[in-house]
Amino acid sequence: MAFTLSELPTEVLHQIISYLPPSSVPTLQRVSRKFNDFPQPLLWRDHCRTHFKYWSPEHSLQQKLSGAVIETDWKKLFSDRYSIDRSITRDVDGILASQRNRIEKAERIMGHGYDAKDALLRHLNVGDHADDVLARRFYSDAVLGGLHRSMAVREWAKLNDGDVVPLERALAAFDMFVLHERDGDFHDVATRLDGIAQQYCSENPETMDQSPQQKAIALAEFLRQHDLTGISGNSHYHDLQNNFIGIALQDGPHPSLPLVSVAIYCCVAQRLGIDAQPCGFPFHVLAIIKPSPGRTLDGRHTDAGTSSEPMYMDPFRSSQEVYVKDLRAQLQRLGISPANFPELLGASSTAEIIRRCAKNIITSLQAIPRDHSAGHSYPDVDGAFYAAVWAVLLLPEGGTITAGAQRANCLSHITELIEKYFLTDTWLIEKYIPPLIEDRIQYEQSRNTIRVIRTTDHMPKTVKDRTSDSVRNVQYKVGQIFHHKRYHYKAVITGWDVECAATDDWMAHMRVHELPGGKHQGFYHVLGEDKSVRYVAEENIALVQEDPGKDLMVLAGQHFKRWDRTNGIFVSNIKDEYPDD
Repeated sequence: MAFTLSELPTEVLHQIISYLPPSSVPTLQRVSRKFNDFPQPLLWRDHCRTHFKYWSPEHSLQQKLSGAVIETDWKKLFSDRYSIDRSITRDVDGILASQRNRIEKAERIMGHGYDAKDALLRHLNVGDHADDVLARRFYSDAVLGGLHRSMAVREWAKLNDGDVVPLERALAAFDMFVLHERDGDFHDVATRLDGIAQQYCSENPETMDQSPQQKAIALAEFLRQHDLTGISGNSHYHDLQNNFIGIALQDGPHPSLPLVSVAIYCCVAQRLGIDAQPCGFPFHVLAIIKPSPGRTLDGRHTDAGTSSEPMYMDPFRSSQEVYVKDLRAQLQRLGISPANFPELLGASSTAEIIRRCAKNIITSLQAIPRDHSAGHSYPDVDGAFYAAVWAVLLLPEGGTITAGAQRANCLSHITELIEKYFLTDTWLIEKYIPPLIEDRIQYEQSRNTIRVIRTTDHMPKTVKDRTSDSVRNVQYKVGQIFHHKRYHYKAVITGWDVECAATDDWMAHMRVHELPGGKHQGFYHVLGEDKSVRYVAEENIALVQEDPGKDLMVLAGQHFKRWDRTNGIFVSNIKDEYPDD
């Protein structure tokens, strides 16, 4: 017996209609009263859950998903998110269409918070067939990075204001500076830690009724057996990635410095009901385990008013308890006064751990060889340093004078990095810096730099007149890649002058007069695969026919829309951007 579509059970109809794109559902509703009366909340809830992965916290999406379906207007919620996605697409297209007001458009996108991430990821992962694939990926990544960094800075600013910020979230803020499109954000870190705690419970059900002391040791054994703490594999102690909790949790075999290993241990322990916190012992972070009020760590009752001794764990090195007498002996060998023992053997604040992590990152950066390419290393070197200086600026140590000096030094670094690499972050200085900087002269200098950046962003670009006969002497084109004959780096040409247009001081410093062609030859503005921007004499250029390589391909998106493999040249991003091509 045949059935019409409208005669099918509601459950079957729901399954069928769920395969339709959301934009087609309103059209279907106009077909018949049956479809118009279809229970829409379930359908739109499913669309919200399947079409969008990332939601701003103010939506409380998980709470809404666990509640009754009729308590939320799911169709409106989906419609609002869909409108945001369309708005973001318009702004991304606008960034690619004109060099003007790019910062303003990026800030408008970031104003949507995490609701913007799904749309940005779609543009970031656009297929190679797109005509503007490089530019779309580059600017989507730049805006997404700005969104991630703004969320990280907000967490540290809350910590500076005295608000409670979970340790895992405060540490994951460092990951947000180097995240790009990879997993490892705040939500991913929390989810991974939840999963580790659940895995521990399923594999060790017998330990749930044990004393805190026994559970603390069993947890350390579990984490070490699963390579979730310590250094393993081919990683070296000071490798940059060992400083990031998100990287440690997402990537196997999870190498991490003691600070990150202890943070993972403490965060999982807290999920298991163990009072574990980091202890900032000199040169090596430990975990301090405290007993519950009225009990000892082995589960015995204590007399009222009597405090029980804590225990210490070093999950980076061992699954065994570290005895306090051994720690005191180490402090004595370091020449530390016993009067300072309680502070050094006590729990560290989250702010102290963030400061220590920032110092570790800077130490790792100093260990990187000078000739290391900073272009697209993992994690990004510039992003890691940028994270460290923001952390120190927002959470300095010491008294007012010391903190002021640290902040002044950090502000100069941040302003320089924003001007050079992170233009989307100009508003972060405007929002977070004024209450922190007491040196008004330095602050005004920083404001002037930001003002220049914004003014430049609003101004139309000057078109150079290329009608002179001297243009015929310029041999190379914008978009061609080359090796430098003397220094052997690879770069792409982004602009040129018919002869050296630099200052006399620059030409003297670079000894341009010693070149066979002197200053009376073509000079080219170029972008190196290590992110450097250089000015190169024509006689030092040796064109290559090979593909640009991943690093240069990614960086070139700032200036070009795609790589023309047939002709071996990058195609300009905007029609009037490089009239000298």
